[in-house]
Amino acid sequence: MTKPFLEVLSGRKQAVPPIWMMRQAGRYLPEYRQLRAKAGSFLDLCFTPEYAAEVTLQPIRRFGFDAAIIFSDILVIPHALGRAVRFEAGEGPRLDPLDTPDKIATLASHADFTKLEPVFEAVRRVKRELNDKTALIGFCGAPWTVATYMVAGQGTPDQAPARMLAYQHPDAFEKIIDALVENSIPYLVGQIKAGADAVQIFDTWAGVLPPREFARWSIEPTRRIVAGVRQQVPDTRIIGFPRGAGALLPDYVEATTVNGVSIDWAAEPSLIRERVQNRVAVQGNLDPLALIAGGAALDRAIDDVLENYAGGRLIFNLGHGILPETPIAHVEQMIKRVRAYKA
Repeated sequence: MTKPFLEVLSGRKQAVPPIWMMRQAGRYLPEYRQLRAKAGSFLDLCFTPEYAAEVTLQPIRRFGFDAAIIFSDILVIPHALGRAVRFEAGEGPRLDPLDTPDKIATLASHADFTKLEPVFEAVRRVKRELNDKTALIGFCGAPWTVATYMVAGQGTPDQAPARMLAYQHPDAFEKIIDALVENSIPYLVGQIKAGADAVQIFDTWAGVLPPREFARWSIEPTRRIVAGVRQQVPDTRIIGFPRGAGALLPDYVEATTVNGVSIDWAAEPSLIRERVQNRVAVQGNLDPLALIAGGAALDRAIDDVLENYAGGRLIFNLGHGILPETPIAHVEQMIKRVRAYKA
């Protein structure tokens, strides 16, 4: 049985684009909120395989998406590197900042992979439950994006602390990036060996970097991860998501050799079609706010994505994660409209 999601990543366009959503397991679902409350902390939800597997499967049961993505977080690697990671309600992640060269010198270079074993176990559990048409996606955060949280100790509006550190102390900053590259490779390989069909590398903050820094801190670390994973599992299908990369996306695709690239809702369609989609699969790029708006506005936005990209290899998705206040009926409206499409 073929999996439409994997077919697209392997070079074969589908008449009806496969569909899934970033953050599809999340707060917009009542069944998620119920389990989240039962789990206690967010990290307990991530690191209890039974819970993480259940949360991963909830949107598949409800909507029948073409791919499930394992429920976890991009900050599990810093956690495994011995950094204190906590999630405060309404505040997002908090870490002890690595904001000086002296502090960075204390960073471990090798992660404790026993801390990540619950993620691999959750992958194994989900794999057993999925039907043979539904793909399973593993993931990690890209080194640049994960580093921005490690430096500042939290998310900031434009990740200025990490950008400043990278300008003033590039050698020290490189130490963080190197640790993240070296540990993300076995983390992704572990997910693949546990049953993931493909992996995605989330570089949520790539768009704040100027071109030279984008090449150094977004493209190059991602290229190293892709090469490292493929050295161990040669035919691994990998999606990159350098959010906000804009006109730098063709360079990213060429240098990293990813099989697909996720694009945000501001991507310029002709650039993507002529310089990106002619080489790799494209994933995206419905505005999550259009999904909240619903109605005719949502239909128009869905049709725009399909008209722009369904002529080539497309995995229908959002341009970023689904927002907690999204009505479930609007998700159903989107799936129905995409599935009714014929190229």
